[in-house]
Amino acid sequence: MSKLVNLNRFKKQKARDDNRRAGDRNAARHGVSKSEKDLAEARRAKAERDLDGHEKE
Repeated sequence: MSKLVNLNRFKKQKARDDNRRAGDRNAARHGVSKSEKDLAEARRAKAERDLDGHEKE
């Protein structure tokens, strides 16, 4: 026989898991210090400049 499942409990646990995953994503995205953001932006800008420098005219 299959195991009985309380659907209300299942829905609530799924919602909690979804919220936890969303919170982890937000923490990863917004939990970066200003100096790290500036460094990442500088590296992105340099990579873009280097790529543009290799273009043929």
